[in-house]
Amino acid sequence: MSRIGKNPIAIPAGITVEVKDAVVTVKGKLGELTQEFSDVTVKIEDNQVIVERSSDHKDERAKHGLYRSLINNMIIGVSEGFTKELELVGVGYRASNQGQKLDLALGFSHNIVLEVVKEVTVETVSEKGKNPIVKLSSFDKQLLGQVAAKIRGFRKPEPYKGKGVKFVGEELRRKAGKSA
Repeated sequence: MSRIGKNPIAIPAGITVEVKDAVVTVKGKLGELTQEFSDVTVKIEDNQVIVERSSDHKDERAKHGLYRSLINNMIIGVSEGFTKELELVGVGYRASNQGQKLDLALGFSHNIVLEVVKEVTVETVSEKGKNPIVKLSSFDKQLLGQVAAKIRGFRKPEPYKGKGVKFVGEELRRKAGKSA
């Protein structure tokens, strides 16, 4: 039995969960999310969502915990939301935003302008003497991670000086430089 999959998911007040034709729909104050599922059954009992599988087949075992986690993330997302923070480490690295347009100066000959999807809100913080920080927040965890990974991919942190775009709190694997 999947340890994650067998745990029921509590539905907080103000959140509605519907299961119809192998699609779970979660509505809350921050938005609405849908997720298709297969090989498992999803039931709503006593203000809880229960994910069950019918057999111990390999595909069903694999998807049991997966769909439980996805539905849990949907419920947390529409009730509380998710945030990710990216830090720009490097001399002259800057970030600014006008609405959903994120303007990044990352040491290239030109600035990178990224139009962020409307589901993800962007905020930039630039304090004197500190590295600029890009704050992303959304109710969709998957979309948030995808946008954050795209921004990080413009200039990944390099292992010698640590320059680049990194997540706040991320531990970088550093290498020693040339030995004399």
